Amino acid sequence: MADKKTGGLAGIVAGTTEICTVGSEGNSLHYRGFSVEDLAEHSCFEEVAHLLIHGHLPTVVELAQYKAKLSSMRSLPNPLKIILQQIPAIAHPMDVLRTGCSALGTIEPEESFKQQKDIADRLLASFPSMLLYWYHYHKQGKEINLQTEEDSIAGHFLHLLHGHSADVMLQRALDVSLILYAEHEFNASTFAARVTTATLADFYSAVTSAIGTLRGSLHGGANEEAMKLLERFDSVDAADKGIRQMLANKELIMGFGHRVYRVRDPRSDVIKEWSKKLAAHTGNTLLFPVSEQVDNIMAEEKGLFPNADFYSASAYRFCDIPTEMFTPIFVMSRITGWSAHIFEQRANNKLIRPGAEYIGPEPQTFVALEQR
Repeated sequence: MADKKTGGLAGIVAGTTEICTVGSEGNSLHYRGFSVEDLAEHSCFEEVAHLLIHGHLPTVVELAQYKAKLSSMRSLPNPLKIILQQIPAIAHPMDVLRTGCSALGTIEPEESFKQQKDIADRLLASFPSMLLYWYHYHKQGKEINLQTEEDSIAGHFLHLLHGHSADVMLQRALDVSLILYAEHEFNASTFAARVTTATLADFYSAVTSAIGTLRGSLHGGANEEAMKLLERFDSVDAADKGIRQMLANKELIMGFGHRVYRVRDPRSDVIKEWSKKLAAHTGNTLLFPVSEQVDNIMAEEKGLFPNADFYSASAYRFCDIPTEMFTPIFVMSRITGWSAHIFEQRANNKLIRPGAEYIGPEPQTFVALEQR
């Protein structure tokens, strides 16, 4: 039974996994046994994607082959382009990816579970194309060429977004953020994907469920809200006064604390350092100091640490990424973890159907309409 005080199935073990361990000793994160700090320091996102989707870190040859495979899967079928053209310009980009994933499932359906790894790679390769085809079609009034010479997903995304190859440091910063967001055990969107998978639904349905779950502001979107908050302040002093006033008013400050980590979020330390590097690299002298001041106040006043979303906000802004694309980047990364969990659920499947504690009325006698 779930804890009545905390709710949300907090503390309940809902299954077993070989993919990821979160929160061991209050502050660690490992993908298939590798710490996220080591992966962020020494690998690229495609290596991590291969680790999660294909089960092991690739060799030099395997990595080159994998990058070539992903590059070949970036194009979109014309029927999907037509669908993306029909999605209004005012739509949230998360809705674009949710719809694009579902639509691709009708155009390139999964006819056998044997296709699952190829479908995972297809979605990994094509999510940036879906988002940025729609974005440029509506925001810029043009169709873009979805092929670039970039061999990384981070570089490809930034190239499609800005129309040219991005600075190497910006590419690496985004690459690291993709590594940090790739997997996180039985979080809400992953669990949603596993619940859908457990019904023997197709791969696209499971991923669509996950995207819809990540759409909610209590799961994804914290980095968007953090960016909106940081943009209010034009100085460190303004941030100091503003945050203290918000706390006095009992307003929610997004991007702090975590349901699993008790000591710190290991991803935050990594992306904070990248935010600091990018601030110096781009010559922005405001955003990182403001972020740090908010961080300091939250530690001082609430005893809370920043989670991965808080410094991701400034890192993405230094890469000149629109705020509304922050959570879709999460999708582009987490498709790797979702895929691994779909595979795992299918390999030892049982329908996920928890019970509930009934707290409604006692049994009652039905009274016919004319007698009420």
